[in-house]
Formats: sequence, structure tokens, C-alpha cells
Amino acid sequence: MSEYMDRYNRWLAFEGLDKALRRELEEIKNDDNAIRSRFARELSFGTAGLRDQMGAGCGRMNIYTVRQATQGLAKWIADIGGGDRGVAIAYDSRNFSAEFALESARVLCANGIKTYLFDALRPTPELSFAVRHLGCVSGIVITASHNPKEYNGYKVYGEDGGQLPPDAANVVAEAIKSIDIFDGVKLMDAAEAEKQGLLTYIGEDVDAPYLDKVYEQSIDREVISRVADDFSIVYTPIHGSGNKLVRRILERCGMKNVIVVKEQEEPDGDFPTVETPNPENREVFTRAIELAKENGSDLIIGTDPDSDRVGIVVRDIEGNYVTLTGNQTGVLLSEYILSMRRKMGLMPENPVLIKTVVTTEMLRPVAKAYDVELMEVLTGFKFIGEKIKSFEQTGEKNYVFGFEESYGYLSGTYVRDKDAVVASMLITEMAAHFKEKGMTLYEAMQALYAKYGTFREGVKNFYYYGIEGPSRIASMIERLRTQAPDNFAGVKVNAVRDYSTGVIKYADGSEGKTNQPLNNMVYYELGNEERGGWVAVRPSGTEPKIKFYFGYSDPDKATAQARLEEIMTAVVEMAGAE
Repeated sequence: MSEYMDRYNRWLAFEGLDKALRRELEEIKNDDNAIRSRFARELSFGTAGLRDQMGAGCGRMNIYTVRQATQGLAKWIADIGGGDRGVAIAYDSRNFSAEFALESARVLCANGIKTYLFDALRPTPELSFAVRHLGCVSGIVITASHNPKEYNGYKVYGEDGGQLPPDAANVVAEAIKSIDIFDGVKLMDAAEAEKQGLLTYIGEDVDAPYLDKVYEQSIDREVISRVADDFSIVYTPIHGSGNKLVRRILERCGMKNVIVVKEQEEPDGDFPTVETPNPENREVFTRAIELAKENGSDLIIGTDPDSDRVGIVVRDIEGNYVTLTGNQTGVLLSEYILSMRRKMGLMPENPVLIKTVVTTEMLRPVAKAYDVELMEVLTGFKFIGEKIKSFEQTGEKNYVFGFEESYGYLSGTYVRDKDAVVASMLITEMAAHFKEKGMTLYEAMQALYAKYGTFREGVKNFYYYGIEGPSRIASMIERLRTQAPDNFAGVKVNAVRDYSTGVIKYADGSEGKTNQPLNNMVYYELGNEERGGWVAVRPSGTEPKIKFYFGYSDPDKATAQARLEEIMTAVVEMAGAE
């Protein structure tokens, strides 16, 4: 009998198996593919923890895989002697998020580890804050961010408030592998844990200081109040955890007219009004746009389920509501923050902006204009968090702002992850600033193109489900890595960065180094500084998909867009994606 069938039968034989999970397993007893998809592999604990579809089996998110992961974490905490410092736990609006959070707490408490559990759903960035605020050794947040409703996840944070670093994550991963998923896990009743002082529920006592730190990032604290009577925004939490705190911080800043999308206000893990709760997709704003039209609103803001990403919709010159990309919003925020800090004398010494490798190159001329250093890191906000930590340790540089193209932004160092609460506040403040000047954010973006040149970006995602999906994705990346052409759509390839080896190969035959941690990504440098672009390809770390990123700049807007689309087509065709 195969190994996956052995696992399947063991789960069925476990007397204490959750009834709903048992029903699921019994329903698939004659479906080999369904059994294989759940038991052919165990969930992999990476630097971001666990993430997959919910359901029965060692390859799915359920109370047993969550307990096993937490037992592994508890072992690591015991080994480093951090049990007395405790662990903070937060969760979002997804189905079973509250249950997974409670099960995590029960395991930690059974291992004698002090646990702080939020009394209701909270934004992921508040968990990052809570770890440092409470002096914890670690933190857990139950979320799958903006993934489809079938998914959930388990993210682990270190004592610095950033996602667990690779070395520690590897130790935890090995500990998890050594633990029997049923017999190797300790559990304590929650009421008993609370009675013994091991479990403490937290809420407003963390909300208030967190919001104080968010408010500290405001630059012009009067601008919203100055336009408040004639300034209106529509906000949607997209059934997630941002609703209360986003609205509280906007009210604190002087906002009077915040219209909430009622159909998307309440937490709901089924996300009934959207296909996926992702603010990158315009369709999530359908009802918000209707409300904005009815009320003549200036701005629409939407935060994802765990409120670490934010998307916006603005009015163009004709008054139509158009979405801005994560890159455009990030560039606008960078320009606003730098210009206002310089104007108000708030720019620190040795200031630094940080972007990820796949984020717009438009940030380079912005940073240059304000004499601010620009740093580039790998994809994932944890790498920005690592830089913030390093700056605080050395004191040589000061972090000002950082963002990634996938709608994640952070101003300040009070957390070590992207934060849609502070981003919502600063976007609103920025919109009020331009409203006072008689401009929309769309017009402000056009002004930046006139100032710095036209930059266009694009992303294409291809999903490959099933057992063969990972190998197909791997073969595409390998083809792009080993069979690099000398041009894409007539645009010269100047260099190929292979982040899996850390080597850059230039068109003239010379080589250099990426000076980044090793990562499964290929990056092409195209054209020249005035008319050129780039392409990056990597597998998703959380979904069965391959991601293609593109950028191109040209003094002429139409040319920039046309060349970008030609390059996108050429790269996808070469990779064999469909």
C-alpha cells in the first residue's frame, strides 16, 4: 500500500478525529486523486509558516496540522528558554481562524508558555506590534491574507516583530517533522489555562498604543480637518479585520465623511460579495464605486482580510473612478512623504527608502530627487523588516518608507510588516493634501509622470493545480534561467540575474553578484536607462502559481505601454505558460 494511503487510513482510524473531518475523509474513500491531494505530502513550514486549503489530511490546514506546528514552535521556544516571555496570537475573519488561534493557544499553554490571545479578529500588523509591545519571544497570526476563501494560513513572528527568520524557521520545521500529529501534541483546556494565568486575552490594551504609533506617522495633522466638510471617502474592509481600526484612525485624523460599504462591513470568511478578497482586483470595489458615485466621494479605500494590504480607487480628469496599481500608490506615497518631511524639517539623517526587486523602478528618480538612499530587497515584506532591524542595531541609517508592488506599505518602525491601517491613514492624508490644491490623486500621478518620466508595470499569474503543478512551474523557470534570449520583442537583454545562484550574467560575457539571499527567481535587465525595462519570474510561495512581473519606461506614454505589452507576450510565450 502507498504511503499516502497509509496516512489516510491512520487518520480514519484515529478515534478522536473531528467529526466534520471524518465525514470528509469517508466521502472521498473511493477517490484516489482526492486522497492523494490531501495525504501525498505534509504541509511545508517555510519562513512564512503554513498556508494551504482547509480540510482533512496532513496536506491541508486543520486543527491537527495547526496543533502539530504549534507543538514544534513550543519546542523551539523551550530550547531557547523563551517560555516566560510568551507568545501573542491574532487571527483574521477567515473560516476557522478563531478556532485555529484557540488551538494554538491551548498547545502553547500545555507546554507552559505564557500566551496572549486577542479577544477578536485583528489586523496582522497589530500582531507584529503586539509581539514587541508585550515583550514576547514570538507571535502567531492565523490568516491567508488575500487568498481565496478555501485557504487559511499560520504565520510565525520572531521577537523583533518580523516574520520568523530562515534559520529559526528551519529549526521549527525540523521540530514539527519530529512530532506525531496525533500523539505528540500537548493540549490544555482554555478555561484551565486562563485560571492558571497561562492564557491572557488582550484587546483595547493593545489597540490604543498601536493606534498611537500609527497616528505618529501622520505628517500634516491638520490637512484632513481643513477639508473635512467637503471631503468624502468610501471604505470597504472586504469582510475582513480592518473595519474598526481603520475607521478609528481616520476619525482621529479629522475625517467626518467615511461611507462604509455595508455589504462588506461584517467579518465573513465566505467573502460572499467577491470572488477573492484581494484589493488588487477591481471587482472587489464594484459596490464601493456605486456608493462613491452616489455620494460624489473623492476616494475609495479597500483593505484585505487581515488588513495588511490596501487598494485605492480615484477619480480621473473626466470624473470616472479608476484603480491605481500598488506601484502607483507606492510612488505617490513616497513622493508625498519625502516632500512633506523635507518641507516640515522632519527628514532624518541618512534616510532610506526600500522597495522589493519586483517593484517599480520609478522609485529611483524619486529617491534621487530628495537625496534619499534607495535599497532593494527580495520579494516579501520580511526582507524590509530585516533592514529596519539592522538599521536600529547599527544606527547608521534611518528607515523612512518602504513598499512592494503587491499593495503593501509601511511608514515607521513600530511594526515589521506591511500595514494597511497606517497606509489608509496616509493615503487619506495625501488625498486631502491634493484636494486642498484642487487636484485628485489621479492628477497627482500624472504630474509625477511629467516630473520623472512614464513608467508602466504589469503582472501575469498562471495557476497550475494538481500533483504535476510544481514540476511544470519549475520547468518554466528553468527554461528562462538556462535559455535566455538576446532580446524580448526586439528589446535587448543586457543581463540575467539568477537569484538561485546569486550570479548576474551580462551580455558582454562578464559576471557579477546579486548581493541578495538565494531565491528561486530569474530577472532580466532590458534596454537602457531612458528606454528600457525588466522582467522577473518566480513561483508563488503561497499558491500553486508562477508569477511574471514586467516594467518598462519611455518618454512617450503610448510607446511605454505598447512595448510593455509586447515584452509580456514574448516572455510568456517563451516560458510556455498558458
